[in-house]
Amino acid sequence: MLEYLIQQSDRTYEELADEFSRMDPRAAISARHLGRLARGERDLASSTPATRRAMQAMFGKSVDELQRPWTSTSLIPAPDRHLMVEPIGAGTERNLLAMAAQRARQYAMLAAEATSPAAINQLAEEVQRLALAYPQRPVSHILSDLVETQDTLFTLLERRQPPAQSRNLHFLAGIASGLLAKVSHDMADPHSAMLQARTAVLCADQAGHPGLQAWLRGLQSLVAYWAGRYAEAVRYAEAGREFATRAGGTTAVWLPVSAARAYAALGNAEQAKAAITEAEEAWSRVMPDEMDEMGGICTFNQPRTLYYASDALAWLPGEARNTEQYALRAVHAYADPNDPAWAFGDQAGSHTNLAIARVANRELDAATDALAPVLELPAEQRINGIMHSVRRVHQAIIRNGLSSDARELIDGIEHFTHAPANALPR
Repeated sequence: MLEYLIQQSDRTYEELADEFSRMDPRAAISARHLGRLARGERDLASSTPATRRAMQAMFGKSVDELQRPWTSTSLIPAPDRHLMVEPIGAGTERNLLAMAAQRARQYAMLAAEATSPAAINQLAEEVQRLALAYPQRPVSHILSDLVETQDTLFTLLERRQPPAQSRNLHFLAGIASGLLAKVSHDMADPHSAMLQARTAVLCADQAGHPGLQAWLRGLQSLVAYWAGRYAEAVRYAEAGREFATRAGGTTAVWLPVSAARAYAALGNAEQAKAAITEAEEAWSRVMPDEMDEMGGICTFNQPRTLYYASDALAWLPGEARNTEQYALRAVHAYADPNDPAWAFGDQAGSHTNLAIARVANRELDAATDALAPVLELPAEQRINGIMHSVRRVHQAIIRNGLSSDARELIDGIEHFTHAPANALPR
């Protein structure tokens, strides 16, 4: 219905996009995105409240009505004529013509899409919104908007841009690609994750942004760690140190504590503990940079430091007490889902590390209590890192010779791991 009303309005997508901006600056929208909303390629209901209000005011219909498929029975007469349109599918020729018309509209929107400072600011706000949402929302809730944003940024970068705009667009594209690398990792696809990360690194290099360069090394270290490539995870963490020092932000904490858990997985207890100490001491020198200002997944916080430290110590024999202490502090730090620092994945990892420590202490009831909130997570939140962490509890039970006494807990773990997020229908 929305597409039909736009066609009958005698205005182009570009004119309508400009009118939106004049009605409400908060409802600013690109001509290209408006076209995707009109064709049903994007869900209007998931747009910002300002955009939904502007749509309803402009066309005099509710969001639900605007998203309904147009049919000849819902035909609205144009002011000077009655227009009858046969539905697509009436014949092969009409299908081909409809496809050609859609491609023409796409090209027109692409050719006219603006790269003004206002448009770049809008893209920056969208990237920040996604960065803030990522740790707290299932991947399925943000993936469509994230892909749309990356596509828009790449499209703009494929054209010749002034240096200042090029730098800003490369910076935002680097973050968007980094987020998509994290999506691929969360969906247990490390190959795609590293491909996105390498593209993000190219963008960061073009932007000349040490904070983004350091953050992406941390992201690559994370992907390698959960893929079981621990030596590679250490190398990525080490490779980002110089950038982190120049940037001065929280990546100076993330990189050493990332190295710590990779060192621990390799059995190097001395290096792991030294890296944890280095990360804790780095907090005294942190000066928030542009990545930290983005917030969400783009910054590293104190609760994540506790979680990573417990994750490292959980690998080391004889460190059950220290693991439990760090994990308990992390669990308490992640107790409030309304806290901006809250992240469901890190909260789950803190609980699994607490369970591992308690299994090592042969406290099965306490381990079961620690793991219970994780085993209640819905399938869409059973991302790759969480699945690996839960399996580590399973391995700890077997390693400590407690399989016979922990049959119910083992059954719960095995049932949980049979339904990972990457097995959900796409």
